[in-house]
Amino acid sequence: MNRKKCPQCGLVNPSTEENCRRCKISLTDVDVTVFEPTSETPEVPVKKRKAAIRVGWILGTTLILLFAAYMSLLLTSEDLPYDQRQTVKSAISVLEQRGFTRQAFVLKYLVRFRATDNWWNGYVGHHAAYAATNFPFEVVTLYPEFFDSAVDDTERAAILLHESHHLFGSGEEAALEGTWREKARLGWTASKYGATKVWVNTRDLTSASVPKLFTCGKDGHSDCIDQ
Repeated sequence: MNRKKCPQCGLVNPSTEENCRRCKISLTDVDVTVFEPTSETPEVPVKKRKAAIRVGWILGTTLILLFAAYMSLLLTSEDLPYDQRQTVKSAISVLEQRGFTRQAFVLKYLVRFRATDNWWNGYVGHHAAYAATNFPFEVVTLYPEFFDSAVDDTERAAILLHESHHLFGSGEEAALEGTWREKARLGWTASKYGATKVWVNTRDLTSASVPKLFTCGKDGHSDCIDQ
């Protein structure tokens, strides 16, 4: 861009000006000079914008992949029939009534319950179980034993309480310990359920995974939570 630089004050004026805008000196004899425009935008913000765009693409791609994986879990498994969904609702209500509001909220509104294994469960396999959770997709598969072996809604609530620990990211050991510590609050006690299949299986698994909970009593193998 053509400009005239004032020889007196140094102000760069448009080439059409005859007098300096600042000091009013004549610019008639001043040569017209081409001044290259300087960028007013620093380089760092441009780099930041590019980095933000890159991060946005990465996050967007990750979300798309997670959604695709979530849908694949649903499409490769079957939904619960109506009567089983009602049974699950009753078990969740027990949790809600016993004060497990956070767990009940997640189970009621965020979880998709399935009746058959999805491709991931089939790939990794699992031991005989009442339920299986796919974290972080919040997909819970309920096997026939959940409905047939559990004697009532309280016992099914205990199974769902165990799965809720997985829904929050806990491993099997933490889920077993958490459920065993909270069983009395749930109303799932040895005096009423001590002979059921679910109780016996859970106690055996918990004692094997978390032996510190069973070091009380005269024999040193009794349940410490009930002491």
